[in-house]
Amino acid sequence: MATVMKTTGMKTPDSTTPGSQTMKITPLSAACGAEITGVDLTQDLTPETVAAIRQAWNDHIVLVFRGQKITQEQQLRFASYFGNLGKRKNALFNPELQKRNHGTQQNDPNVLLVSNIKENGEPIGAFGEGEMWFHIDSGYAQNPYNYTFLYALELPSTGGNTQFSNMYMAYDALSQELKERYAGRKALHIHEYKRSEKVEIGTDLSKAPHYFHPIFSTHAETGRKSLFVDRLMTARLEGFTKEENEVYLEELYEIGERPEFIYEHKWQLDDFVMWDNRCAIHARTWFPPEERRLLRRCAIEGAPIHE
Repeated sequence: MATVMKTTGMKTPDSTTPGSQTMKITPLSAACGAEITGVDLTQDLTPETVAAIRQAWNDHIVLVFRGQKITQEQQLRFASYFGNLGKRKNALFNPELQKRNHGTQQNDPNVLLVSNIKENGEPIGAFGEGEMWFHIDSGYAQNPYNYTFLYALELPSTGGNTQFSNMYMAYDALSQELKERYAGRKALHIHEYKRSEKVEIGTDLSKAPHYFHPIFSTHAETGRKSLFVDRLMTARLEGFTKEENEVYLEELYEIGERPEFIYEHKWQLDDFVMWDNRCAIHARTWFPPEERRLLRRCAIEGAPIHE
């Protein structure tokens, strides 16, 4: 059984196994995020260790493991402890969108290479250039990913940080008036593969991945409510005029992006970062476009979002 140590707040199991590894949990910010040490992700994990990691995940939303030398196969094996691996969502939509996200070195449908690197003029992965607004991974799909896992293989000299915002805190920060205004309503999430530009909504949505989800989401494991809205892909709120939408959406974006709700991860090589996609939004900061950046992503399939 894994022994769990935490610098603050979390309970420690009542019993331990002599000689077992000690998993230490160190919070990284007041908003979210914790560093996990004492766990080797290249090895098979016991059910007790997996359960301890899952509890830490529910407590902190974002988990960071540093100095992990893991292969693609080891990354997928570790991720599979937490559910069914999620295929790249582009395969579900039209051929043009699939082509944009192809990546010449993506050799597994469950793996996405997040990279700006090109070889022979062709991108080896996808989503790799410049700044990226706050978003929910596959929020445009009927079943968004539950979890995302990202491993750092190559990094620029500066920038390219990943910011995570705690959307439990965003929901809790809403006034009672706003909670009543949006209760029971849905929002349109749409993806046109842009990074830092507002999606333009046409009358025909059939060619773009999209889905209507509740504005508020209840987490299936923690039972907590979060704000399920993001600047990049949430394009319209149900039941309001165009003018109201512009005002209301900007208000929700700003609440979700308050600095006090955000943990910013400054990547180091061999960092392995995993987050709960149901209660966090994330963004990427700018980095020099001439410098290489390569991270390997996989995810866990989700379920319908319920208020």
